[in-house]
Amino acid sequence: MTKWLTIVGFGEDGWEGLSNRARLAIKGAEVIVGSARLFALLPKLKAERHEWPQPFSAVIEQIKPFAGRNTVILATGDPMNFGVARKLLTFIPFEDVTIIPHHSAFSLAAARMGWSVPDCDCFTIHGRPAANLEAFIQPNARLLVLTEDETSIAEACRRLIARGFEASHITVLENMGGEKERITGFTADANPAHEWSPFNGLAIHCMAGPDAKIFSRVAGLPDESYVHDGQLTKREVRAATLAALAPAPDQLLWDIGAGCGSVSIEWMRSTRGAEAIAFEQNVERLAMIATNADQLGTPRLKVIDGKAPETLDGQPDPDAVFIGGGVGIPGVFETAWNKLKSGGRMVANVVTIEGEMHLYDLHEKHGGELVRMDVSTLTNVGPYRAMKPRMSVVQWRTIKP
Repeated sequence: MTKWLTIVGFGEDGWEGLSNRARLAIKGAEVIVGSARLFALLPKLKAERHEWPQPFSAVIEQIKPFAGRNTVILATGDPMNFGVARKLLTFIPFEDVTIIPHHSAFSLAAARMGWSVPDCDCFTIHGRPAANLEAFIQPNARLLVLTEDETSIAEACRRLIARGFEASHITVLENMGGEKERITGFTADANPAHEWSPFNGLAIHCMAGPDAKIFSRVAGLPDESYVHDGQLTKREVRAATLAALAPAPDQLLWDIGAGCGSVSIEWMRSTRGAEAIAFEQNVERLAMIATNADQLGTPRLKVIDGKAPETLDGQPDPDAVFIGGGVGIPGVFETAWNKLKSGGRMVANVVTIEGEMHLYDLHEKHGGELVRMDVSTLTNVGPYRAMKPRMSVVQWRTIKP
């Protein structure tokens, strides 16, 4: 079968920087789709020209009518590296597509910095919340970041300073590979008053200050990492809960009775592409979830306002379910269990006698494990110290056949 769609990556070096293969594909096209900026880099051609739709989500309706015609899509850099190809391949079979990449912004930035790409965290905040940066701010981490535009520089500095990483070294790489390329370095607390090009990337070497807030990607963040009203799964129990839920790339968690969102946030921080839906009915806690998701780098967290089990209907089937509150409410477990995928993990925590009795019944019917967790913390007793026990937590863990 003849492939009718070719996606060509462009760099700031324009037409001259393209390979012969890329030039031949463009010259032979009947239809070319791209941005006005990339069209300006082309020689005179006979092909039809169509600019990207606004909003970009309309691209499906724009591209499908060209099926069977020799069509070229102009992209920036490597179309498969946070590029347009990922979206296009959701509705066009790969068998119909040829991809001709250019240098990615990550490769160019790494070459300018002398950094090995595998030693860096590479991600984008282009078209995505800048809060995505938060999860990657770690001591001595090296970050290569695709930005939204010139405003991303100040926002990155603001977030680094707020976390106590004000000494982090930032390099702004503008118009990489083109005649207007410029490289500027400074610390996060000394952002110069430049007029930055909107076409820039960031290389960040994170340096933690003495008061830095260091949030590990491993489950069990300190309780004070969260804005909460006391209704959160405490640190030690949260770590055990995440271990039982076993996050995996691109999998979805339902967090029912989410409280301040701690379990779903740590699920999403743990591994690439992990998604979560937090179900919560308390208005104040909904605001807490939003704040925590922003500050801890999980802006993709989907929050559903309302009471379970009604709010569970219509949501995508989860790979794992955590019930932190309401396991005994009629219909909550039953709905979640029915929606849970085969092989999915179910974890429920309770602290009351009534909750324990309910978990005993569920264990009788569905098997799994029952675990009681007792945690004590240091407290003062007059002039002395003692270990003060917290409320016991009973946890039920099982895997759906």
